[in-house]
Amino acid sequence: MLSLSKSARRLVMGAAGVAVLAGIAGCGGHAATASTPQHSATPAAQQSATPKPTVVLVHGAWADGSSWDQVTAKLQQDGYNVVVPPDLLTGVSRDAADLRSYLNTITGPIVLVGHSYAGMVTTNAALGDKQVKALVYVDAYIPDKGDSVLSLTGAKPGSAFAANPATLFNQVPIPGNAKEANLYVKPSVFGKAFVGNAIPADQVAVAAARQRPLASGALQEKSGAPAWTAIPSWSVIGKQDAIIPPAEQVAMSTRAKAHTLEIDAPHLSMVTAPDAVTGQIENAAKAAN
Repeated sequence: MLSLSKSARRLVMGAAGVAVLAGIAGCGGHAATASTPQHSATPAAQQSATPKPTVVLVHGAWADGSSWDQVTAKLQQDGYNVVVPPDLLTGVSRDAADLRSYLNTITGPIVLVGHSYAGMVTTNAALGDKQVKALVYVDAYIPDKGDSVLSLTGAKPGSAFAANPATLFNQVPIPGNAKEANLYVKPSVFGKAFVGNAIPADQVAVAAARQRPLASGALQEKSGAPAWTAIPSWSVIGKQDAIIPPAEQVAMSTRAKAHTLEIDAPHLSMVTAPDAVTGQIENAAKAAN
């Protein structure tokens, strides 16, 4: 079984996203407020003459690509090429290396979007990649060098994962790896943490049953130099987020000088408010042209 450090036992949290089935209806129409942009946009005439960038959507922990289904469909309807590669969920550096290899197969400009834990991955994968023109963080970690999922989740009070790990996770040994375990969120914790009352209980139960695990080492692994120092960034903050406290998301967005959109949504805002999330991604795509 997994043995965490003393500090991790006081505050273990699993970063992010959850596997939500395709076809869950979005709530839509949420009130939103946007911060003053930190980066200037490209003139409209130039935008129309430039091919649209490829949008790469990266899911978080306990998730798969279906968590992006509604946003994917909306972006495709608006003429964007969209790809949703799997996040391995094995650790920040390994997951970032895998994503970087995938990005290298894409021709042309890229808008790279990460949900929750995937913010750790995209921040590291995009470093030095000149094709990535914009980073979008959806209810996500926006780490600086040396930050970890654990440190960022505990930076402000309010996370549902600020509890004894035994009450949060079911642990499954990883063959050949005595230092880590695969973590699954307990069904009793799943719904409250990720969606609150925004999704019917029967759909939450199905999503909890199909979740993909996060390797425990990913919680404490430190991030490298951040790509957002050189690449303009955007963020979506769900004000009802019970995983990453909204106050910490604001702090991270401010540090990254991100164009910030706050909406009345839980951690899975791309499921409960897909229109707002899609709109912010398209704002980034238009500015990237």
